[in-house]
Amino acid sequence: MFRKILIANRGEIAVRIARTARRLGIATVAVHSEADAGARHVLACDEAVAIGPAPVAQSYLKADRILAAAKATGAQAIHPGYGFLSENPEFAEAVAEAGLTFIGPPANAIRAMGLKDAAKRLMEAAGVPVTPGYHGENQDPDFLAGQAAEIGYPVLVKASAGGGGKGMRKVDRAEDFARALQSARSEAASSFGHDHVIIERFILNPRHIEVQVFADGHGNTVHLFERDCSAQRRHQKVIEEAPAPGMTEEVREAMTGAAVRAAEAVGYRGAGTVEFIVDGSGPLRPDGFWFMEMNTRLQVEHPVTEAVTGLDLVEWQLRVAAGEPLPLRQDQIALNGHALEVRIYAEDAARDFMPATGKLTRLALPGDLARTRIDSGVTEGDTVTPHYDPMIAKIITHGPDREAAFTAMEIALAACHAEGPATNIAFLERLIRHPEIRAGKLDTGLIGRDLAALTQPPEATPADLALAGAALSGLLRPAPLAGWRGWGSGATHLQLARATGPGEAALDEITLRLTGGGIALESASGTAGIAAKPLGGTLWQVGDAAGSRRVHLHQSDGSVTLARDGGRLTFSLRDPMAAVEEAGHGGDSITAPLPGIVKSLNVSPGATVAAGDVLAVMEAMKMEHSLLAPRNGTVAEVAVRAGEQVEEGALLITLEPEA
Repeated sequence: MFRKILIANRGEIAVRIARTARRLGIATVAVHSEADAGARHVLACDEAVAIGPAPVAQSYLKADRILAAAKATGAQAIHPGYGFLSENPEFAEAVAEAGLTFIGPPANAIRAMGLKDAAKRLMEAAGVPVTPGYHGENQDPDFLAGQAAEIGYPVLVKASAGGGGKGMRKVDRAEDFARALQSARSEAASSFGHDHVIIERFILNPRHIEVQVFADGHGNTVHLFERDCSAQRRHQKVIEEAPAPGMTEEVREAMTGAAVRAAEAVGYRGAGTVEFIVDGSGPLRPDGFWFMEMNTRLQVEHPVTEAVTGLDLVEWQLRVAAGEPLPLRQDQIALNGHALEVRIYAEDAARDFMPATGKLTRLALPGDLARTRIDSGVTEGDTVTPHYDPMIAKIITHGPDREAAFTAMEIALAACHAEGPATNIAFLERLIRHPEIRAGKLDTGLIGRDLAALTQPPEATPADLALAGAALSGLLRPAPLAGWRGWGSGATHLQLARATGPGEAALDEITLRLTGGGIALESASGTAGIAAKPLGGTLWQVGDAAGSRRVHLHQSDGSVTLARDGGRLTFSLRDPMAAVEEAGHGGDSITAPLPGIVKSLNVSPGATVAAGDVLAVMEAMKMEHSLLAPRNGTVAEVAVRAGEQVEEGALLITLEPEA
């Protein structure tokens, strides 16, 4: 076994690898950019080496600096984590040439599976079912359009390199194909340095099921069962679970057998994931799945497989890389219970999951709940920057059955709270309670279909108003009347501002009075009497005429957030005498939603535009974002140039004022 390894990654995966290495007595070396000098993964390792400025192209993608750091610290092997250099065959070869061990598959296996077109041709030869489509070398736009017409709409345009949903566009009509192709190629070139695409038939009601495989250097290949990753937004996974709902032994045998053949076809070694697109229009069938791609690395969602097998996949990676055989045979690997994973991101779900940036002024993650595991690479006070993936944490729950795992996830998410940049916590709370999700009726389009409902805050009940008002006015503190501002006999009049949507708020005027049994509320929406009992931490037992329930009350200076029944409401106090100002600029300005690069401009001064037209395209956090015209009008000014780096809020385009 190795004495010391270097972890060529950052964030939660670097922290997670370091945890296993420490348990095995292996010393660890972290690498970090200037922006990550005080990051959690740096503190988790025994040594740390600075490798460059914040942009990944100047730090985490600098193979020569990483190799130099490994040699300088005496590391014997390099673990690439996932992302960055983990699927780069040239890096794997450079590690070997430097006399070090690459903790991952052979370079030829990475290369064979790295391009989707070549990989699918290889899989066809190995007898693995492949999605119908065009996987060839001809990249002429007219030729590809003809192939799409022959396949039949809808089709998927997919980057032949990379993954994570980048460089992927669904096209429903022939007239939209050219623009989708250009956008997919642009994003693919930016993310992977390779703009080739493939065209595939879009499977209606598709499910995404993947199989974890493992191989060693002694001729042994096994699977560790499947994961369902069908709940997706923007072609990126949101909920991962193992085993897949509705899976039968017959289908599992066919799918895992195909995955093992795929790994053996490329002489695989280490951890890998074979991903399949599955017909979700009815029950799973042995002939209803097709090879999509193979990720030649550890996956973000590997903890759910660890939960249901009781195995440490990073330990297996280290042992295989050190030349040991797989620790278990296929018949020794058992499936136990059900596991879920969701990822908390700094993003605004109501704005099409726009990434968010900023300092995490508060971050509460439940680290001591039963059946719950937290993997995170950030702590309170850290800043989410535009340079890296905006993931804050992964929440993993495990139970004896699917319902128990979901119940544990409900409890865990309600205890989470973050302030600073927008997060998707409230969205996740609603999603895991979605009736189709709970029934196991999954497909990759579910979130897109129901996004409006999934991002809409719940209605505030009288009990919500009473609890929020009591918390904000100090009534729930040990000295209950401290800080109260009263008018009349024992009454406090408050005006609560409640967020109801992006840039939208409602005002609730309430009156609170102390009573012998708790708090009495009067408001336009009704009256209520509540009794509130603290249960420890942020959890309260709240009773009213409708019954009793548990509520997480997350309070900070000037605001309070209530998490209950899968909904989340945020309130703040408003001065009743303050004027209410209208936000925005009257729909005349298009500004940068976050820091990034202006990839393209589609208009010039004097152009006539209609509401919804794409005026410009920005690239931020390795993804493209279309900026749309807020209304019909005429362009007055274009304040930037294509290729220009802009900050969040920068003015990009102005429309002539409305008459």
